[in-house]
Amino acid sequence: MAVPKRYKKFKEDYSAVANAYEQLGDAVHAAGPLDEKTRALIKLAISTGARLEGAVHSHTRKALKAGATPDELRHVVMLSLPTIGLPSMMAALSWVDDILEGD
Repeated sequence: MAVPKRYKKFKEDYSAVANAYEQLGDAVHAAGPLDEKTRALIKLAISTGARLEGAVHSHTRKALKAGATPDELRHVVMLSLPTIGLPSMMAALSWVDDILEGD
């Protein structure tokens, strides 16, 4: 999985902060019983609801790596429709498709 250039630069410029952020991520992932795929799908859902394009891209990649299928990814986004509305859901769906269709 390709690490975005912006994050690479952040990690290079602020390695202590980036390492602490990554350790926090590892700790929250290990804090409960959910498996990797479920966690990845939940994080995709959170990113969708927050309308965070970069995070949707990132969590789409991570969910694919964890074994999620394109249909599962699209279903997660579709589930957001009644809550966040059609325009927001459609934007998130396009961001998932950015990754599925090769950026």
